[in-house]
Amino acid sequence: MVAHYKKYILEFRQPSGTSRGILRQKETWFIFINDGQKMGLGECGLLRGLSCDDRPDYEEKLAWTCANIHLGKDFLYASLVEFPSIQMGVETAFLSMLSDDPFLLFPNAFSSSEASIIINGLIWMGDLDFMLAQVKDKLEQGFSCIKMKVGAIDFEQELSILKGIRNQYTKEQLVLRVDANGAFKADAIEKLHRLAALDIHSIEQPIPVGNWREMNRLCKESPLPIALDEELIGVFSREDKIALLEGIQPQFIILKPSFIGGFTGAKEWSTLAQERGIDSWVTSALESNVGLNAIAQWTYHNNFKGHQGLGTGNLFTNNIPSPLTIENGYIRLSNKKVWTPLEQILF
Repeated sequence: MVAHYKKYILEFRQPSGTSRGILRQKETWFIFINDGQKMGLGECGLLRGLSCDDRPDYEEKLAWTCANIHLGKDFLYASLVEFPSIQMGVETAFLSMLSDDPFLLFPNAFSSSEASIIINGLIWMGDLDFMLAQVKDKLEQGFSCIKMKVGAIDFEQELSILKGIRNQYTKEQLVLRVDANGAFKADAIEKLHRLAALDIHSIEQPIPVGNWREMNRLCKESPLPIALDEELIGVFSREDKIALLEGIQPQFIILKPSFIGGFTGAKEWSTLAQERGIDSWVTSALESNVGLNAIAQWTYHNNFKGHQGLGTGNLFTNNIPSPLTIENGYIRLSNKKVWTPLEQILF
């Protein structure tokens, strides 16, 4: 068995804003493995500035992984604890190689184009006109759930956008989620009350990570359910995961496999949360269509309910051509489109 890796730069169609800055490009890495008969493909969805494995030795660890691919998935996974995006790539590549179709990882109704997954439409940060234009576009596309990034422009303007949406659509007609990416400070509880008045479904990561005591207080006092996102990154052991869930007691957690140990890590988080009455949903982390396809198939395979965060495939001008299609707020694999041949991605 042999393996090698390849760097790939995804180009955003338009600059996409978060509370941590503007994204124009997204670096990702592919792992290819070959056992002499079949080839497998996995994506290591590194996100600079956020992934815990954004380290100077990242490419060195990728090279080590490929050089030791003969040691097998389980050994490599255990050896890559501090590199969750590479864990994800390794898991996916082995699933891909073992399949008759390298893009069919979890045989189910979604992967056979018989079923779709309901998703949220994502509203990126920007000036007021830009955000309003995105909202209009998502509503016209038929999304029944919109997630809006908040914390970059004036909070009163963000509230105005949300009020405008809610004046047109009730919570039964349209689910509204917000994602602060840790942008709120001392006035967090006041902002949560004002958001709750608009029948917001939930808020992701209202304050910066690492403030367990304050986050626990917010989860207890907030009228708006809180979902942990960045808080899960860099928490590796089962004991530490339990300590975080019990120490903060959130209403939801967000599962991003590329950030939290691939499918194995995400499943452990989900199980531990469920045992403590905490719900979860799955979100991609700006992977190419290769990684997005894997995550979507895994999401359906594990029967996650509600709107998932899997609508990122159309963000890039040079994404890997694929059958992934978004229609009326659902993602599906079209049986009228085909994947780019593996050899073209390879070279």
